[in-house]
Amino acid sequence: MKPLRWGLLGAAKFALQHMGPAIHAAQGATLAAMATSSPTKAAAFRAFVANIKVYESYDDLLAATDIDAVYIPLPNHLHVDWTLKALDAGKHVLCEKPMTLMASEFDRLISARDASGLLVAEAFMIVHHPQWLRAREIVASGILGRLRHVAATFSFYNDDMTNIRNIASAGGGGLRDIGIYAFGSTRFVTGQEPHKITHAKVDYENDVDVFAQVAADFGDFDYSATISMRMFPRQEVVIHGEKGVLKLSCPFNPTVHAQAELHLEVDAHTITTQRFPSTNHYVLQVEAFGRSVADGRPYACPLEFSKGTQQMIDMVFAKLT
Repeated sequence: MKPLRWGLLGAAKFALQHMGPAIHAAQGATLAAMATSSPTKAAAFRAFVANIKVYESYDDLLAATDIDAVYIPLPNHLHVDWTLKALDAGKHVLCEKPMTLMASEFDRLISARDASGLLVAEAFMIVHHPQWLRAREIVASGILGRLRHVAATFSFYNDDMTNIRNIASAGGGGLRDIGIYAFGSTRFVTGQEPHKITHAKVDYENDVDVFAQVAADFGDFDYSATISMRMFPRQEVVIHGEKGVLKLSCPFNPTVHAQAELHLEVDAHTITTQRFPSTNHYVLQVEAFGRSVADGRPYACPLEFSKGTQQMIDMVFAKLT
């Protein structure tokens, strides 16, 4: 299979630390180019891809005929426009989350994807991690019995007012940044959708949501989540059924926050633990994307799935009005 030749739109810190190295390491992928006007930022990428080609503008990179796909790590409010520009240029697109600021914006992307025949996806990497695939198998097996409650927590501390997460005009806020994981993971692992938001408490600073407590009715089970950009780092998902409990102790950014582990309890005082010490879900995401481009196999996180998560975020904001 011919390697997919990737270009980066921008030199974001996340692209430097995670997605750039992941594309470089992935089977069937080549990190061939990037667009940045900063020689200093380009030099940081050349430290691990010495021959990366550097374009001074995003448009110049999109015009390059030897680039097959682009990864977009730009500020949130720019995602839709640059995704559409990349599609117009004939590039496959993997765009950082949140791909849109409202669920309705996905309709433009879905229409453009269908018209182009190209692969377009939000970079929701956790669905490629074996801990989540295994968790979904466990839930589907029925070993937990009837699900009664799912609880998700994701928090970190960031009070840097120059960071885009803290800038309202750039689409910042905790729900869009990390709530997408707390909500999307539950939809993925259970295969169910929220019927309604039953409670939403959201605290704002400088017009950006920095803390949220959310409760939802998924029909078969209840859901609760705590999401914050102003709390000590913590992450956990607990899936509680009538016959057992499954806990993911590092569900969202394993190898960065801690080690990915599944803890399954179906007999009193007996816990089975499965560990994933070194799996890189960013690499797995790039490889899965490349396989879908190559042979058309279904991608684990299509735009329709991502739209569903954004709809849940929209439902939380609507609950506040």
